[in-house]
Amino acid sequence: MRRLITLFIVIAFLSGCSNSNWRTASREPAGIAPNPMLVNDAVIEFYGADAFSWRGWFAVHTWVAIKPENAKEYTVYEVVGWRVKRGLPALKKYTTQTPDRYWYGAKPEKILSITGDKAKKLIPEIIAATERYPWANEYTLLPGPNSNTFPAWLGLQVEELELDMPFSAIGSGYADTEVEK
Repeated sequence: MRRLITLFIVIAFLSGCSNSNWRTASREPAGIAPNPMLVNDAVIEFYGADAFSWRGWFAVHTWVAIKPENAKEYTVYEVVGWRVKRGLPALKKYTTQTPDRYWYGAKPEKILSITGDKAKKLIPEIIAATERYPWANEYTLLPGPNSNTFPAWLGLQVEELELDMPFSAIGSGYADTEVEK
């Protein structure tokens, strides 16, 4: 009977995973980022979405997008673990008009949004901090460094962001292990 209950729990747990195939999971824009073609102000956005597959029951994946004043695209920075397995840096940087894409089927939510003069002032500090990120080539699910360590580390480097990471940003506490300015 105990085996049957365990089997039932495992099946229920695995069938509850909404994003079972990363190849077909949605990566569409969520429509929550200011449109860079319409908004001239500088913009800083931190996003979080449920992690892929069963991990999303417990944790989020987080990333940051910046758009300097009058820019027509955002620069997105995020840490992705599978890049390390391919011999690439974990820290990925790319430009896009849609920084708020679904994270493999999970709709993102804004963790922090700053626009205007404050964003304009902080963007160079964020860029400089990304260049100093000590774990750009590393990824460890637990305890970190992982995708949540990077935005948390930025928040420690650029204190004026007043970034408050969500409780489910597992690995964000790892950023406290090396705070340098």
